[in-house]
Amino acid sequence: MEGTHYQLTPLDRLFLERSYELAARAIGNTSPNPPVGAVIVRDGYVVGEGYHHRAGSPHAEANALAQAGTQARGATAYVSLEPCRHVGRTPPCTHALVQAGVVRVVAGALDPTAFGGGAAELRERGISVSVAGDAAARDLIEIFARATGGKRPYVALKMAMSLDGRIASRPGVRERLASETEQRYVRELRSAHDAVMVGAGTVRVDDPQLTVRPPHDRIRPYVRVVAAGSTPLPSGARILAAHEGYATTIVLAPSALCDRFAELQNIADVVKIGDANDVVLDLGLALQGLRERGIASVLCEGGPRLGAALLAARLVDRVYWAVAPRFLASDAAVPVLWGADASSVHVNFDRMERLGDDVLISGTLVHV
Repeated sequence: MEGTHYQLTPLDRLFLERSYELAARAIGNTSPNPPVGAVIVRDGYVVGEGYHHRAGSPHAEANALAQAGTQARGATAYVSLEPCRHVGRTPPCTHALVQAGVVRVVAGALDPTAFGGGAAELRERGISVSVAGDAAARDLIEIFARATGGKRPYVALKMAMSLDGRIASRPGVRERLASETEQRYVRELRSAHDAVMVGAGTVRVDDPQLTVRPPHDRIRPYVRVVAAGSTPLPSGARILAAHEGYATTIVLAPSALCDRFAELQNIADVVKIGDANDVVLDLGLALQGLRERGIASVLCEGGPRLGAALLAARLVDRVYWAVAPRFLASDAAVPVLWGADASSVHVNFDRMERLGDDVLISGTLVHV
């Protein structure tokens, strides 16, 4: 359980915040591992810093200890997440800290998959351990905590709407609601996830490219996904175009209708979902298929039918809801959610921010 042997001082807080800053540098690159940062401090001075760059590479503690060298003896290690004690592609961080002579560890949060085992082992070895339990530290590992051990990826749903809950003045019309500030925010948000997904209707109406920051900022190839229905996709859609730094676009299609997407076989990874007789895409199975391909997190950007279906099926972990200062109401206006009943879903909002002229609210899902 979370607790402290020492009350955290303002300096403790300062160094812990620095570990969060370091961890954030690798968001989107460490999957399926969490982003972690570490700072080694001796006699009030930083002697080593590091963060986990990608899965399979040295962990944050190892990188920080390597920089600190012999100065780590008698030092305090500030780590955004409880040090691991398991043996995987890299040695246990608990062992590295003990061998380096660190005498105190301050962690931002406990590892939800370790049940405090790393902290317990350090204490058994005579190292004092304090766990801050900071919300900022938990935010860094939200995707990891929810996706680990599950059959599907972590799913974030991002939707944009007018003040009256519409996304377009009429069906089939591309309506630009997002401010430039919001568009930049969304591109950054995409880069925090392994993949971005839209419905086939969005592809036909908006023809999105769904790119992230320049690909060189990502170590892992970025994945774009289309949840298809019964209508074929245009082969010239921008989301299907090959780009350096991007994996082949995945098209999720009901098994019985895959022949309708035959012309995409050479430019996309068409994945059959469900049994041979299935003519409707099973979103639960589709997400499991993505997880089997190593995708641990997905940002879904709609459209209204896909968003509603995901919510109704209880397949969403977090929502990002952007509201533009416009009204679109008319008899033909398209609602932000359409075609499925999501009334059983409640949201615990925990974030709100201004993005240009728009307002974004976000929260985790509670199903009742």
